[in-house]
Amino acid sequence: MASSIDLLRLLLVLLTLSSGTATYRHRTASHNYKDALTKSILFFEGQRSGKLPPNQRMTWRRNSGLSDGSAMKVDLVGGYYDAGDNVKFGFPMAFTTTMLSWSVLEFGGMMKSELGNAKNAIRWATDYLLKATAQPDTIYVQVGDANKDHACWERPEDMDTQRTVLKIDRNKPGTEVAAETAAALASASLVFRKTDPNYSKILLRRAIRVFAFADKYRGSYSDGLKSYVCPFYCSYSGYQDELLWGAAWLHKATRSPLYLNFIETNGRTLGVDENDNTFSWDNKHAGAKILLSKAFLLQKVQSLHDYKGHADNFICSLVPGTPISQSQYTPGGLLFKMDDSNMQYVTSTTFLLTTYAKFLTRSHTMVNCGGVIVTPKRLRAIAKQQVDYILGDNPMKMSFMVGYGPRFPQRIHHRGSSLPSISTHPAKINCGDGFNFMKSGSPDHNLLVGAVVGGPDEHDRYSDDRSDYFQAEPATYTNAPLVGTLAYLAHSFGQI
Repeated sequence: MASSIDLLRLLLVLLTLSSGTATYRHRTASHNYKDALTKSILFFEGQRSGKLPPNQRMTWRRNSGLSDGSAMKVDLVGGYYDAGDNVKFGFPMAFTTTMLSWSVLEFGGMMKSELGNAKNAIRWATDYLLKATAQPDTIYVQVGDANKDHACWERPEDMDTQRTVLKIDRNKPGTEVAAETAAALASASLVFRKTDPNYSKILLRRAIRVFAFADKYRGSYSDGLKSYVCPFYCSYSGYQDELLWGAAWLHKATRSPLYLNFIETNGRTLGVDENDNTFSWDNKHAGAKILLSKAFLLQKVQSLHDYKGHADNFICSLVPGTPISQSQYTPGGLLFKMDDSNMQYVTSTTFLLTTYAKFLTRSHTMVNCGGVIVTPKRLRAIAKQQVDYILGDNPMKMSFMVGYGPRFPQRIHHRGSSLPSISTHPAKINCGDGFNFMKSGSPDHNLLVGAVVGGPDEHDRYSDDRSDYFQAEPATYTNAPLVGTLAYLAHSFGQI
C-alpha cells in the first residue's frame, strides 16, 4: 500500500503536470518574441541564392549564382548559402529544411501572419532539393569550392570563384546527405499536405526514392568527397543517425509499416542506444529519439516504447541539478557545447526541449531523471531562459540576433552583410579587395536582420570581431530551430 508521503508526491506531480498545460499569458513577457520570430524568418531571405522574387524583403540582396550547375549541365540555381560564405552545402541545407519544417509542423498554428513566410523559406529550399535529386541514385550535394571561396571576400552578386559541382551516386555514396535530404523532403511534404497537395506528393515520392538510395548504397560522403567537404561539413558522427532520422520522418509522413519495421529492426545498429546529448546538422540521434517518442506517446505505437526512455535520457542530460545532467552552462546561464558556433546547439536543443514539453503535456507524462521529476513546465522554463539569453538577458546585455533590441552584433562574419550593396556600390568588388572591408572595424554596411551569430565564449564574452568566425558567423541551421521556439513563446505570451 502506498504511504501518505507517496500519495502526496503523486498529487504534487499531477498538479505540476496540469499546470504545465498552461501558458505564460498571465505573466509579463521578457521580450518581444513576435518581433524576434518575424526577424528569424526574414534572415533566410538574406541567404537566398538564385533569382530573387519580386516580393524579396531583404532588398540589399540581388540575384546570384544564376549559372549554378552549368558545369555539369544541370540546373542547380536556387537554394541557400549556409552561412557567411558563398558555397551551397547540401548537407546543412537539408538539415535546415528539416528543422524549418518541424518548426512549422509543431508550432505553425501559432505563427499566424508569419506562417506564410515560414513556408516560403521552406519552399525556397525544397525547390532546390528537388533539382538536386532529379536524377535517380544521384544527388548534387555542393555547389562551389569552399577552399577557393574562402580565399575571397566578395558579395554573392560578384561571385567569380569556380562553381564546382559535387555529387554522390552509386559509386561515391553519401548516405548521411541522402538520408538527411530524404528527411527534409518528407517533413516538408507534411507542411504542404493540406495547402498544396500536389507539391506535397512530389516531395514525398522523391523522399521515398532518395531514402531508398541512401540505404541501398551505404557510405560516407566525407570519404569520397573529403578534399571538398572537409573540414567544413565532414560527417563526424557517421551516417547511422541520418538513416534513423530519415526513417523516422518517412514513417511520420507515410505511416507505412515499411519504415516502422526498418526502425524496429535497425534502431540499435543505427546507434539509438548511444548516449548523445548534442543535436546538430551532423548528429541527429537526439532529434530522432524525440520524434519517435512522440509516436509512442501520442500514437501509442508500442514497438517504439524504448524511445521514450532514450528521449528522457537526452532531456535529463540537459537539466541542471539532476543526477545524470551532463551539460555545461556559462556563468550567465547559456548552454555551452563548444567554441565553434555554439549558438547552433543552443537553438537546436531549445527546440527539442519545447517540443518534448508539448508531447509530455499532451500525453500527461513526465520525465524521471534519476529520481528527480522534471515536468513540461520546467523544460519550457529552461528553453525560455536560453531564448532570453540570446535576445539580451546576458552579462553582455546585448542581443545575439542582428536587428533585434537596442544592442546587437555590428560586425558579423558575412560577406554580403559586410560589403556595400549593389545599390550603393554598383561596381564589382574583386575577390581580394573585399578583405579591406572584412578587416575593417567599421559596422556592417547591410543588416542581415534576424541572423543569430555563433555567440559568446564559455565565459559569456563576445568580441564583435568580424574575423572571429567562431563567434561572429551566422548560419541557416542556427536560425531554423529557433523559429519554432519563438513561435511558441510569442503565442504563449499573447503576442501573436
